Amino acid sequence: MTSLFFLVLILFILTQSDVSLHYAFHGLTLWYGKMVPSLLPFMIVMGVCVRQNITGKMAALFKPLLYPLFRCRSEVIYCILVGFLCGFPMGARVTAQMYTRGTLSKTESEYLLSFCNNIGPVYCLSFVAPLLGIRNIPVFLGIMYGVPLFYGLLLRYTIYRKEMNVELTIQHEVICKRESVLQSLNQSIQESIQGITILCGYMIFFNLLNLLPHTFCPDLQPFLAPILEITGGLGTLENEYIMLSLIALSFGGLSCLAQTYSSIAGSDLSFGNYVLHRVILTVLSIPCYFSFLPFLF
Repeated sequence: MTSLFFLVLILFILTQSDVSLHYAFHGLTLWYGKMVPSLLPFMIVMGVCVRQNITGKMAALFKPLLYPLFRCRSEVIYCILVGFLCGFPMGARVTAQMYTRGTLSKTESEYLLSFCNNIGPVYCLSFVAPLLGIRNIPVFLGIMYGVPLFYGLLLRYTIYRKEMNVELTIQHEVICKRESVLQSLNQSIQESIQGITILCGYMIFFNLLNLLPHTFCPDLQPFLAPILEITGGLGTLENEYIMLSLIALSFGGLSCLAQTYSSIAGSDLSFGNYVLHRVILTVLSIPCYFSFLPFLF
């Protein structure tokens, strides 16, 4: 089945070169214009912080606010902040980095992946809100980040209540070679460029997949595009189908799922569990958007 799928895709690329060039170029343009300037600086800076083992000290500034809610260590709080403020796939990337370096336990890492890998506020404010014509920004951001925040708290005091309480008593020792700031910066830049280049490939590939609905069901192509790749898909829908755009935004699209897989692929963290939690978050967001839709515009 997989062989047939890629054979058909190759045939379409060869026989519809103009259309495939359009979709591939669109993915490349979105990556260069949106992903690189908004995500690469975060990847470099966060990489340095992880390699210098200063994440806990940075999170300590926010611990008085977040610790009473989550009852977790400073390193976990740091990942929560990154996941909510930096956007896909930084929450997963930093969590995986800290887990492989021994700063986070597996339980803590899987807990973080369940709710704190979200589309960033910079992306929402600079691209989504103007595109969809959203004027009530507080309500929009309240739903966008309030749902995963509530879900994270719910998991913390249900599924992860006992396990996370045990983790609070464990002292994690990070065993790694001591690096200078310049060494950490150099390594972080190399890893970040590699990571952002991989994301480029995902954006081109999933935009290219629009060839299939474009050929077989052109009337459905605008509705399927956000499921494949969120940025290009929202641009296709624009503000004609607001509810569908908002639901797709909560899900993130298959491209975002693949980017998350790339971020955690070097670890034994469960990608299947991440997808399950992403679907649950999307379902939870639907009634919220329906209830507050008149207040967004």
